Order: sequence, then structure tokens, then C-alpha cells
Amino acid sequence: MVQARGPGSEAGAGSGVACLVGFTTVMVFAVLLVLAMPRPTAVAQELETVRLSEVVRSVFYAPQYVALELGYFADEGLAIELSTAWGAHNGMAALISGSVDIGFFGPEATIYVYNQGAPDPAIGFAQLTQRDGSFLMARGTVENFDWNDVRGRLIVGARKGGVPQMVLEWVLRDKGIVPFQDVGIITHLAFEAAAGAFEGGLGDYVAQFEPAMTHMERAGVGTVVASLGAEAGDITYTVYHARKSFIESRPDLIERFTRAIYRGQLWVQEHSTEEIAAVVAPYFPGMDFDVLVTALERYRSIDAWTPTPVISRDGFARLQEVMMTAGELASSVPFDAVMTNEFAERVVAAGVSP
Repeated sequence: MVQARGPGSEAGAGSGVACLVGFTTVMVFAVLLVLAMPRPTAVAQELETVRLSEVVRSVFYAPQYVALELGYFADEGLAIELSTAWGAHNGMAALISGSVDIGFFGPEATIYVYNQGAPDPAIGFAQLTQRDGSFLMARGTVENFDWNDVRGRLIVGARKGGVPQMVLEWVLRDKGIVPFQDVGIITHLAFEAAAGAFEGGLGDYVAQFEPAMTHMERAGVGTVVASLGAEAGDITYTVYHARKSFIESRPDLIERFTRAIYRGQLWVQEHSTEEIAAVVAPYFPGMDFDVLVTALERYRSIDAWTPTPVISRDGFARLQEVMMTAGELASSVPFDAVMTNEFAERVVAAGVSP
């Protein structure tokens, strides 16, 4: 089920040179032609519905959309019913309540629930992203950005307690800037409202995901001056979770789901940004193709996507360090209490082809 809108899904501005447009048109047609071909492995196979909730709709999660669009889940006998939670807290609530089978969000929500003593906690089983997906945009045209430029200014940030906001604060501290003291940060806006608020004149800077940033940049709203993901380094950022009871009762389903995701990860590694854009375009209706390509290339350039679904122990430790620095976590949680690599490691060891 493809939702009609995501952040920044409005059509962007700008156009390529004539030869590039011609090449892109041919390439898109070729990819769509391949997608239209029958997939014999899914023919006459009864599919099992899996309710999947994604934290937000963003090109940041391109490997997931590739796996969906190329039929990798169907090859595993799974029909994905996709919904968008618009926030890790909402995604976790849907998962714990049983409204969805699998929740895709940051592990910080899992840590919070574990510390609250949930009787049937969420367990992460496959990682998709390893960098923060936020970029920092300055209002207007900026040619030579320095982090000290934000002193005394106002940043439109993210929800307090969420990883995007904590990473922003982490990076600021790393630059010698004290959050909420040396720079103001707005933390009460919903994720999907932040870009619109900045476009409307609120703040001097905004920290936001693609494709909203490319859209605003092309509209002349501001200039992307930094990648928070590149500044913060590797971190276990977005992970697929299921309730412990669900994993114990349906290990076969979890493994098949993980295999489909891994195929999407491999496909993204082996294809061009333009080819990725052609495949994921249906998930971003109304968006100009060149805006989609630019947004995807930004994530590719910072090595945002994990090469396999294996969850990084080092990245998980880094995440908890960020949380403790932000004052959101008193002490670290054992990796094995909330994460499992049983399925990811088995899928990778067995090998798959994209």
C-alpha cells in the first residue's frame, strides 16, 4: 500500500540539460519495462499479509522501497501492508498494541520501552540505515558555512527525545556549541510540519530529512550547509522491530522478511542513483525525477545505508552514548536484551541475489 504523500513530496524545481533528460527518460522506461515482466517465483503463490509501519516516508529508506517495488517480499510469500507512523513513538505504540506486525523506527524507542519493563518488548532484527538522515539548511544563500554561524540563532529541530534531535545536539556540542544556551532550538513541531514552518519564515536554520531539503533548496528557501549524519558518524539509526512473542512464534516470517530487505540493500549497492530513483518513484508521487535523484545521491554520498541487515553493536553503543549525552538515558541497555542478529546473520551467510 503506497501512501499518497511524504515529507517534501511536492514537485521540485529545476531541469537537467537536454541530453541528460533524454538519457534519463530512456533509462526510466527500460527499468519500468523490466518491472512489468512477470516474476515466476511469485506466480500462483498465496501471500501472507504483514502489517509494516515505517517511521516516516523518506528517500532515506530507499532500499525498503526497492524491495517492495521489485517484488522481493512477494518472492518470500509476503504481502506488505505499509503504513506511515510519523514518529518513532507512534510506530512503537502501534507495534506494542498489536496494530502492526513489524515496526521500522529508531532503536531509541526500543530502549525506552525496555526500561519501562514492557512484558512483551520490541526486539530489533534488521538494520537499514547507519547514519542520521538529517541535513542542516541555512536560510537564504550561504557560500562559506561555519558552525559558529549558528550561535545566537534559532534552529527548527526535531521532537525532543528522538534520535534526530539528539544527534543535532551531539553535533553542536562536538563543535563547542551548547544547545539551548548558545543557540535556540525548536523541538515542539511534528516531523512533517517542520519544513513547512521553516518555509513560512520560522527560524534561521532547519534540520530535516530529504527530499524536503532538496525541494526547499530548489525553491530558493535556503542552502544545505551540512550533513548531520556525516558529522556524527556511524550509528544504529533505523531498525526493523517485532514483538518478542511474534519473533518467537514466527521465526520463519522474520527470516523471509529479512531476506527481502537484504536483497533490496544489495540491489541499491549495485545500481546507479538514477536507477534507484526510477524504482522508488511510485512512493513519492508528484516529485520531479531530478529532485528525487539529488535527494538519493545525498544519502548515497554519506554512506547512509547499511550493506547488510546485520545490526551494528558498535553503532548501538554509539547511539546510547548520544542518548546519555542528551540526558535521555541514565545507563546503557545490553545489546542482546533488545536486538538480535540471528536472522540477519543467517540470511547473509546463506547468500542471496538481488
